[in-house]
Amino acid sequence: MTQATVALTPENFQQVVLEESQKKLVLVDFFAEQMPESIELRDMLARKLTGFEQFITLATVDCATQQAIAQQFGIQSLPTAVMVKQGQPVDGIAGAQTEQQLDEFLAKFLPKPEDTLLANGLQALEQGQIGEALSALTQAKALDDKRADITKAFADVSIQVGKLEQAKALLESVLMVDQDSYYQSLMSKLELAEKAGNSPEIQALEKKVLEQPDNVEIKRELAVQYSQVNRQEEALQLLYSLLLGDSSDADSKKLMLDVIAGLAEGDKLATTYRRKLFAMMY
Repeated sequence: MTQATVALTPENFQQVVLEESQKKLVLVDFFAEQMPESIELRDMLARKLTGFEQFITLATVDCATQQAIAQQFGIQSLPTAVMVKQGQPVDGIAGAQTEQQLDEFLAKFLPKPEDTLLANGLQALEQGQIGEALSALTQAKALDDKRADITKAFADVSIQVGKLEQAKALLESVLMVDQDSYYQSLMSKLELAEKAGNSPEIQALEKKVLEQPDNVEIKRELAVQYSQVNRQEEALQLLYSLLLGDSSDADSKKLMLDVIAGLAEGDKLATTYRRKLFAMMY
């Protein structure tokens, strides 16, 4: 049995079964040493729930010494396990279980892979780890592209990496019933990002580029401004066009590498322009 397994007694019954089950699920497993099937089930549950302690607490009851608890649950045979939520039994299993049967039972209560990825992505966002957040939420979105909570979180990280059109499309797909306070905050964040991305300084530089299409310095300055407001794709396109015109342009090459280095780990844009730069050089 793991350290996360709790041996249930009259002294901790209220804390574990009544109080802890208000915050997360508690699986109460009943066993007796003289019944090998019940020992096997107990150990299988301990093994399968390892790593999921934040979602389910495994509480074991030795029926030889804790008969009162077994009677309180109305246990009539072993092996038996009862899932408790908010102090009330919600499901259970009885009799010997195969691996598949146990997996099917636990699957109803354990988080899906996309749930774990979403939780990891949101935590990374909160800690400012944008690359990790982007990776986790991209995977979560790939597993389930219909869930509003995943869509909103993916829109959030999209805004933070400057993919504003993608974020806008994601938010437009959110149904009205899911347009909560988080959604509203994302809409505000998107609007601010769009305004910042089209500042008067950028508009002035874009005008100068049109007026002086051969002025490399102005184009570099515009690329820097694009990058600073998370318009990295436009920055890279502009710098790449300069290198296409002059592959020996060391300043534009350095700026391009700086922009690529600033992208989140795993960003497809970084991969695309690294390849283009490599092909140009070799």
